[in-house]
Amino acid sequence: MNKILPNSAEARDVAYHFHGYTNARAHEENGPVIMETGKGVRVFDNNGKSYIEAMAGLWSVAVGFDEDRLADAAYQQMCKLPFYHNFSHKSHGPVVDLAEKLISMAPVPMSKVFFTNSGSEANDTIIKLVWYRSNAMGKPEKKKIISRLRGYHGVTALSASLTGLPNNHRSFDLPFEGIKHTTCPHYWKDGQDGETEEEFATRCAKDLDAMIQAEGPDTVAAFIAEPIMGAGGVVVPPTTYWEKIQAVLAEYDILLIADEVICGFGRTGKMFGSETYDIKPDIMTMSKQITSSYIPFSAFMINERVYEPVADESNKIGVLGHGYTGGAHPVGAAVALENIKIIEERNLVQNAAETGAYMQEQLGALLDHPLVGEVRGQALIAAVEVVPPTGREAEFNPGVLGGRLNALMAENGVISRNMMDALAFCPPLIITRDEVDEVVDILGRSLNQLDTEL
Repeated sequence: MNKILPNSAEARDVAYHFHGYTNARAHEENGPVIMETGKGVRVFDNNGKSYIEAMAGLWSVAVGFDEDRLADAAYQQMCKLPFYHNFSHKSHGPVVDLAEKLISMAPVPMSKVFFTNSGSEANDTIIKLVWYRSNAMGKPEKKKIISRLRGYHGVTALSASLTGLPNNHRSFDLPFEGIKHTTCPHYWKDGQDGETEEEFATRCAKDLDAMIQAEGPDTVAAFIAEPIMGAGGVVVPPTTYWEKIQAVLAEYDILLIADEVICGFGRTGKMFGSETYDIKPDIMTMSKQITSSYIPFSAFMINERVYEPVADESNKIGVLGHGYTGGAHPVGAAVALENIKIIEERNLVQNAAETGAYMQEQLGALLDHPLVGEVRGQALIAAVEVVPPTGREAEFNPGVLGGRLNALMAENGVISRNMMDALAFCPPLIITRDEVDEVVDILGRSLNQLDTEL
């Protein structure tokens, strides 16, 4: 337990601040770690301790923690036009430029961009528009959405329903009716004895097909998935998975929503995860790295197949009755434009591919460690799965070893994130090989410490 001094920042945080993704009672006892500054891939707490932020904050700070160009872009826009909205035919320069830029970057032909404030809001809005579209097409029964077990799509009531993780549903009375979850494509964990990756991918596609048949093909509107699953444990799709999934969706005329909130803007070694896996979505969700999270901002792109019926329905009703005060915020748009310029000018997508390949190789060498069960990932996103010592599996509840290893990593100067017993690594796109070596060295030492404790 940390000693919390009276009237300290830690004590005031405990007194007044209600945290997300935190055990509230444990927080009352232990208090927070308070971060004060950032530089490059590192952050520093209020005691001066340095950490390599191997999670890029929350999968999201592409260009590092001290990029003056993003601060200047925000300042200049605040001086010029600090706020305006896009209701009732209003617009402004930064959002027009950004919409045009995003459409030009899309891996498949897209028609329009809709702006929101977070990935959760974006996915929430997407589902509303999918329902709106079905009504516009005279198919009011075509409303069900299929997601995946362990998929992550946000925490608003609707997007949390899409999320396939138990703790996002428990005690919230979720998921909503009409949201279904099909097989998680984690070959190491869910593949059957003797089953190849391709055979597992075929089974995943058959499971999806069977769910669509059971629900009724005319009732299923869309399938939503991350190219690589993030918060569900960095699950990399097995060979041929996306090819087979898309064939099923095409057979039943079901929209494909690619949630690129984590994968987008270079994380997988391509600008979008959809390029990495040859995914051809109808809708793409974007957030996090779109502004390097310097300011809350998100968006999604839709193709003509989605846009046309929605536009017709808004004309019939007289308005699209949806939008956000902060959606298309000029400061967020200005920061996003500058952030994308930096990613392109500094070849950070290429760095993600090349330094990411090195990170995967170095992490892969840890497979020899007795506490490592699997190393998985693509470019600059990875997970290391911790397993109990042989013969002692029954002694440990899920998440215990991962939680302890995560704590040891922080003590040793690297911030990771454990998702049960999988430790995630998703550093800023600017990371160097030397910094990767630091992360992997501290991970190895922390594994040895955990081994000694056990």
